[in-house]
Amino acid sequence: MSDVKTKVKKAKEMARFLNTVSAEKKNKAIHLMAEELRSETSYILLENSKDLASGKADGMSKAILDRLALTTERIEAMAQGLEVVLNLPDPIGEIMEGWTRPNGLTLIKKRVPIGVIGIIYEARPNVTVDAVGLTLKSSNAVVLRGSSSAIHSNKAIVKVMNNALLKAEFPSEFIQLIEDTSRDSVKELVTSKDYVDLVIPRGGAGLIQAVVESATVPCIETGVGNCHVYIDKDADEKKAVPIAVNSKVQRPSVCNAAETLLIHKDVAQKMLPKIIKEMKKSNVEIFGCLKTREIDPSAEIAKEEHYYTEFLDYKIAMKIVDSVEDAISHIYKYGTKHTEAIVSENISTINLFKSEVDAAAIMVNISTRFTDGFEFGFGAEIGISTQKMHARGPMGLKELTTYKYIVEGSGQIRT
Repeated sequence: MSDVKTKVKKAKEMARFLNTVSAEKKNKAIHLMAEELRSETSYILLENSKDLASGKADGMSKAILDRLALTTERIEAMAQGLEVVLNLPDPIGEIMEGWTRPNGLTLIKKRVPIGVIGIIYEARPNVTVDAVGLTLKSSNAVVLRGSSSAIHSNKAIVKVMNNALLKAEFPSEFIQLIEDTSRDSVKELVTSKDYVDLVIPRGGAGLIQAVVESATVPCIETGVGNCHVYIDKDADEKKAVPIAVNSKVQRPSVCNAAETLLIHKDVAQKMLPKIIKEMKKSNVEIFGCLKTREIDPSAEIAKEEHYYTEFLDYKIAMKIVDSVEDAISHIYKYGTKHTEAIVSENISTINLFKSEVDAAAIMVNISTRFTDGFEFGFGAEIGISTQKMHARGPMGLKELTTYKYIVEGSGQIRT
């Protein structure tokens, strides 16, 4: 039996056990995980340094190395995320609805775990912690398959969290880490429909497409973020400039970073030079339309492919538009239904944008970088869903559950 098959079978066995575990026992385990992350920070950073060294040797970009890198501050943020999850209400067992039929039948709709969730992800080792914390709190077993670029980091984090589980007298088999980073292991995981109930791929478009096309297990598409910031003619410059810059440069390697800036023609001459100046302080490479290049001749000409691209890097496409309607049409054509932002003081324009733009998150006068489970108050996220079925946007605890109906009667039969 292959390693993948062995681990998904163990996860399936654990899923049955987890459905009976009390909220108190789960919370104790999560609390100890946060403590263990803090106490083992040096060990995790040492293992992470091995991945960073390999990444640099392989020629990884600065932005991707940033996704891979852990710091003391990032590990502390991971621990704090677990503590937020710990303090959230336990979703399992929640009665979502209840009613009585005229024939005396009583029905309740009860929240239950999904079962076994497989997470396939690239580079970011913090996903390991988020996935474990959220799946444990929602009583799901988890099968993790990270990338080869983060293998040392992921193994170290899982080891640390398994130590916490042992201290909590909680079965460590709840976490299954697939250490085989070949494509074959992904294919086997996403076709293990007898054992895995849901697969969530987190990464670039190539990974997500490959998983969705080959999976026989249900999938949730996450993460591809060709996000836009639109600066309206009625935008407040004091808001517009920092929002545009922050959306791109605060952390360009993540899916909620802006990839295209759209700006109304009436304010382009005034605001665009200031935005470009600030972005160039971070060495952002700019691809602009012809009108953008009239304002800044140093910008490279934007081709059609640039407007479709999720750069995940210090690069951005820019376009000067004639109206909010033009901006919406551009987003409709090139966007990936992730996060779209508008900067404006005009309520009618804002309402039109909110109504017409199809995305998981619409940001009004704030950076796109706020589309995030932690920022939404979820503690962490398992991913940001860009689809419309079951879950959309940052996926927290409730998005990792399903429900069942319980129907009770007093001997009724159907005639």
